[in-house]
Amino acid sequence: MAFEATKREWGELYAFFRLLADGYVYGGTPDVKKNEALRLPVAMVQREEHDGTRQYILEKDTVHLKGENIDKRIPREDFATVAELIYAAIRQSREDDVTSPDGVEEFLDEVAIFDLEAKTDDRTDFSVAFYSVDAPLTGFCVRSRLGVMIPLLDGGRTANFKFEQTGVKFATPTVNKINAEGEEDDVISRMLMIERLGGTLKYSDVADKIFRSNLSMIDLHMGRLMAEMTRLMWLDGITKVSELTEEIKKLNPLKIKDELITKHGFYEYKVKELLLALAMGLRPAKLYNGTDSAIAGFLFVTGDGEVLCYQRAFRQTFADFLFQNSRLEKGSTEKDKYGYLERENGVYYFKLNLKIGLLKR
Repeated sequence: MAFEATKREWGELYAFFRLLADGYVYGGTPDVKKNEALRLPVAMVQREEHDGTRQYILEKDTVHLKGENIDKRIPREDFATVAELIYAAIRQSREDDVTSPDGVEEFLDEVAIFDLEAKTDDRTDFSVAFYSVDAPLTGFCVRSRLGVMIPLLDGGRTANFKFEQTGVKFATPTVNKINAEGEEDDVISRMLMIERLGGTLKYSDVADKIFRSNLSMIDLHMGRLMAEMTRLMWLDGITKVSELTEEIKKLNPLKIKDELITKHGFYEYKVKELLLALAMGLRPAKLYNGTDSAIAGFLFVTGDGEVLCYQRAFRQTFADFLFQNSRLEKGSTEKDKYGYLERENGVYYFKLNLKIGLLKR
């Protein structure tokens, strides 16, 4: 009996099976290649199901599966075979939903996997013990270029920035005309119209107070910095975070000394710190106090099906990878409630939304 699942769900299983089949994973480089000098032996993978924890312990030719009322051994080559079947099915499908290949459902029963997405409260997909079964577990999220990737930051309306409309006082009919301009998601048309009519949009604040505080933990001016980056994305059409940071260095919205920008790499450093915090658990609407979460890294599946490991233990590489491979994205104006002039205490504000995703290629 075949069933369907999304490419993202299949991608998570693919990475899991690949680890068990290969018995190791390579560290990734900032430009998404494997670091031949960093081969990490996998001793065990632990995964959560609705009915309890499963441990998949790697032995020479078998995987020893242990769980509540489960104790069995499965040939490692079976995991390799099924990983290849899943990879081929993902690549062949034009749709996001992929039908399970022949034999895969039986294998999932055999290895006691009933939930395609692991059932964890800490937002990890599974945990890995490197080198030894007794080693501390490292919690990973799988991000796969084979399907739709979960954004690093998709905060909805809590991730909005407020810009005060200044310069000219618009009458209500003018405001209505501006808000009716273009298609619903045509935010740039409304921004340019405000400019054409003599108005300016001046950064005011982070709309949500928890997100404001969370950003302030990285830097007291992080809200302004990311708001200006978001504005630039709309005005100049630049989406890559590394390229936007280059533009920000020229604009210098925080009015800091040149030496800090050039010699210390201030803007790059701050953006990387934010990306790392997002990768490891910072969310807009949840209070962030800088404590490390259970997520210690990403297992990143490339378009060629290679699984690369990025983790907190190799912090600089992880930060550089995120910096070089993330982009700002445009969320739905209706869902995220931004892109229009709105009146608040007699003042008009225009909101822009921050959404950060990983590059597909």
